[in-house]
Amino acid sequence: MPDEAGLRLARRIHHERESRGWSLAQLADRSQVSKAAISKIERGETSPTAALLVRLAAAFDLTLAGLLLRAEAADDSRVSRAAEQPLWRDPDSGYLRRQVFLRADHPVEIVEVEMPPGQRVALPAASYARIRQAIRVLSGELVVDEGGERHVLAAGDCLGFGPPSDVVLANPGDIACTYLVVLARS
Repeated sequence: MPDEAGLRLARRIHHERESRGWSLAQLADRSQVSKAAISKIERGETSPTAALLVRLAAAFDLTLAGLLLRAEAADDSRVSRAAEQPLWRDPDSGYLRRQVFLRADHPVEIVEVEMPPGQRVALPAASYARIRQAIRVLSGELVVDEGGERHVLAAGDCLGFGPPSDVVLANPGDIACTYLVVLARS
């Protein structure tokens, strides 16, 4: 059962679909997420994974960060206070995502992720449409498989992503990996 943040997200997904006049079938077709899964998510019966959220966000022409921010209904302050930055935990991998900075009127988003040891997340190419991004590892090790090209990143390393492709982010180490994602909308 989702927590309060998960319930806000469920309501936001329902609102985004309804505001576009889409049926469950239409959103399922656009996102490649089953109608049953969307229905359960919207009713707050299950917490969506990062991969599902990316697909739903892309169907709404939003980034994952944009969808999460709308769910959190953040104010328009230019200062993003650490205590107020929205957190979200992926129920499959356990990775913790902090929305460090996002404003509708600013082209840059900053996200901090803590990936538990031995975990991985696969994200479809659609999640990188209309954005450019770079990842900087703060601690631990991160392996990025970007469309078949493998990058092993250690603390301090930074990777600028190429053209949109399927991506797998993995922490092969014994300690958590923390990294920043900086995104720019194109």
